Amino acid sequence: MKFTKLFAAGATVLIVGSTLAACGGNSNSSSGSSKKTINWMDSAEIPTMDISKATDVTSFNQLGNVEEGLYRLGNKNKVENALATSTKVSKDGKTWTFTLRPSKWSNGNKLTAKDFVYSWRRTVNPKTASQYAYLFEGIHNATKISAGKAPVNSLGIKAEGNEKLVVTLDKRIPYFKLLMGFPLFFPQNQKVVEANGSKYGTSS
Repeated sequence: MKFTKLFAAGATVLIVGSTLAACGGNSNSSSGSSKKTINWMDSAEIPTMDISKATDVTSFNQLGNVEEGLYRLGNKNKVENALATSTKVSKDGKTWTFTLRPSKWSNGNKLTAKDFVYSWRRTVNPKTASQYAYLFEGIHNATKISAGKAPVNSLGIKAEGNEKLVVTLDKRIPYFKLLMGFPLFFPQNQKVVEANGSKYGTSS
């Protein structure tokens, strides 16, 4: 499956990058120093940090370093909780309910379930032209929305308050939990995205 290969490639680069970073410490610093430095090397400049438009390993690598989704890949690629503290799955596997831990964006804004709703809708919106929108296939109405045959707000995701996120699938997706650890499914801060417009994610 194309997603599995893409995800595996990204995970491999992340692991290799982590190894390089670990080897890049300052050998002249004393072991008792309170300051720690990581020198991170990558194969190219970052093309974009726009979750909806990233397509390359470098971008996804860095998005995985500085942002977080419902889950993360831990030791030996084990899926671990990240922003999700608990998950409830219906018996038919089509409804996933996530409870989020209290979190804030770096600008101080509170991170809520609505940030996931905004992010996912933005990515599947045909106007965004995300090249990886097809990875949302199986989430209710995602394929129809990407094809311009259904409204964006009909996507199978909704926020119930600030800390409850409910996702509805059209069919059971065996690898859904793994999918949620991929940066494409991370939340986005609507205020920041809209304030920066077309320049969002293109510069520090």
